[in-house]
Order: sequence, then C-alpha cells, then structure tokens
Amino acid sequence: MRRDVLDLRQFYAGPLGQAAREMVSRKVAEAWGGLSGLDLLAHGYATPFLETLTLGARRTIAAMPAQQGVEAWPLGARNNAVLVDETALPFPNALFDRALAVHALEESDSPLAALTEIGRVLAPSGRLILVVVARHGLWANAESSPFGHGRPYSRRQLEALVREANLEPAGWTRALYAPPVAWAARWAEGFEQAGARLWPPLAGLILMEARKQTLAVRAMPTRSTARVFAPGALRPA
Repeated sequence: MRRDVLDLRQFYAGPLGQAAREMVSRKVAEAWGGLSGLDLLAHGYATPFLETLTLGARRTIAAMPAQQGVEAWPLGARNNAVLVDETALPFPNALFDRALAVHALEESDSPLAALTEIGRVLAPSGRLILVVVARHGLWANAESSPFGHGRPYSRRQLEALVREANLEPAGWTRALYAPPVAWAARWAEGFEQAGARLWPPLAGLILMEARKQTLAVRAMPTRSTARVFAPGALRPA
C-alpha cells in the first residue's frame, strides 16, 4: 500500500525531508547537468527535487500513481501534474528525454511493469534515474519516514530489475547518510561528507542511472519443430 500524497508532502516540509531533498537533488544535478530543451518525466513523488532541475527544460510532467494520490504542481502556475496508472502511462512512446523516479518502485504492486512502462515512454538513448531505499541503510527501518515503507533494494537487485525491464544500468551512487532522526538534519551535510568516506554501505538511498538501448535485441528462447532426415525414408515403395 502506497503512502498518501499528503503524508509525503508533510515529510518533505520537515527538516529530514529537506535534507533528503538537498542530497538527492545534488546527485541528480551532478549526473545530468542542465536539461535545456529536454522533456522530463517525474514519476512517483519526485516534485520536491524539481525546483532547480527543471530550469530550461522544454516540458516537465509529474506523474503520480493513483494509489498515492496527486497534488497540483507547480504551485502558483499552470498545473503539470497528472494522476496515472503506473502500468499504463497516458503518454505516447518515446516522449521523454529524461525520467526521475522517486517513491516509484518500493510500494508498487508490480515494480517490473512500472519500470517497463517508464522505459516505453523514454526516447531512444533516454536516461532514467531511480531513487530507491537501500536495503542495508538506516532509513529502510525508519517507519516515521516514507523511506521506511515498502520494498528496499540492494544495488544488485536494482540492477537485475533494470535489465529485466530492457534498460541498461549506466552508473550508481549513494546518498543520505544522516540518521533518520530530526536532530541529525542540522548536520546532514557533515554526515554526507563523512559517511561517503567512512561507512558507504549505511547510506539511506541508492541512485541508479539507466539508459534506454534501442540497437540491441535480446534473444528470447522459443520452441520450434525441426525436420530430421531419416536415411531410406525417400526410397520408392
């Protein structure tokens, strides 16, 4: 069962949510740089990370799963948020150059189907960043945050899922080393710097970039009948 959109909004309005927003946004900006002239899909609940990322983007659509609920975005401007069926997005093939998926897979009823659908709407050579809860991190057990619910992932599990959805992993990193308690938000930057050096496996989140490959065709096993020549079978009778 997905967290309600109101719960997510409340979390990101608090100190821990603001720390998570800052750390993840930085990693995404490092991976992509600017999005000038590009179309971006924000899937799940990714709107807290779009404030600076979307500057110069040609189009940004926030797609929020029906089980979660939707909120207007951006505030004070023309709405670009839409309520969707995560396994049947209302967009044509190859529409988006980039996709950012946050709170998209952990509580999905069918993570593979949801990820495959994101791949469908990605343009050829399009790039996707998945942000998921790390299985061995402290945040996976923090039930007071939305990261403490649903299905956490290890890096290898996420790579396997990405490949099964016919996407290709292109790189990965970790983020959010601060413990999931309110007082730690004030020193989130210090935890981030120290954690990356001293205890990398304890990061709360895994960020993985995947790319859509349209040139390679995966071989699929099929059954077929084979003709077998039997000596003497063609002799006149």
